[in-house]
Amino acid sequence: MSKILKNISFTNVNKSNKIFTPHFHNTYSMGITHKGLYKSINQNNTFDFYAYSTRINNPQELHSGNSQSWDNHYLYPNIELIQDLYFEIYYENKIPIFESHIIKDIILYKKLYKVFRSFYLKKDKLILETYIVNALSYLIINHCQKAKSLNNYFDNTKIISQSLEFINDSLNEIISLDNLASNVKLSKYHFLRVFKKELGITPHQYILNQKIENAKNFISKGYSIIDAALEVGFNDQSHFNRNFKRFYDYSPTLLIKNRNFIL
Repeated sequence: MSKILKNISFTNVNKSNKIFTPHFHNTYSMGITHKGLYKSINQNNTFDFYAYSTRINNPQELHSGNSQSWDNHYLYPNIELIQDLYFEIYYENKIPIFESHIIKDIILYKKLYKVFRSFYLKKDKLILETYIVNALSYLIINHCQKAKSLNNYFDNTKIISQSLEFINDSLNEIISLDNLASNVKLSKYHFLRVFKKELGITPHQYILNQKIENAKNFISKGYSIIDAALEVGFNDQSHFNRNFKRFYDYSPTLLIKNRNFIL
């Protein structure tokens, strides 16, 4: 598999009627709506995501929403892929930040539609890669308001960056509030206040979200559902399945059947 296809995944969900709990992705997420409506909540604001528009979430950007008979396609390019494209366009080793959550640009919609259609029809990989580069380059050139270095992007504050590093290094272990607070030399009360203020979710919600993201990556690489669940610290498959469905509008069983594309 080429570097481009290795660093991107796709989903397609039809007739979704679901309330999505606040969550994030470690990748970018970029979607187009064909039918229906998604009431998207981003940065404490609500947006209508409707037919022929494009929705963008930056990595680890908290979002949620409510779908109503929603037909959509999504792609999830990882940071490395978008960073490489940005460098090839501007010769700066930065990652783009998209400040417009919903983009009303029919040209962008059509370019992304070509990507999804060519993937669904199993077109030649060279054609698919060309469409991907064309669409993502257009997005960066026309809708990137600013860019940051990778280190600065995730450095909310020293306290948060240290906490996230501690969490990500300890995901397979039992992490207590005492552990997290003492790691940054704060009381439990002050740590919770700072964490929620900066990220918009509690440490428990962050840990759960990160485990689901990691498990999804393991499944995409060929792990069974139970092995992926155990790998990230879930005690049983049913507990993992319930939590997975809170973040995605499909089950991990569907993911394992299709690996890279959800139909």
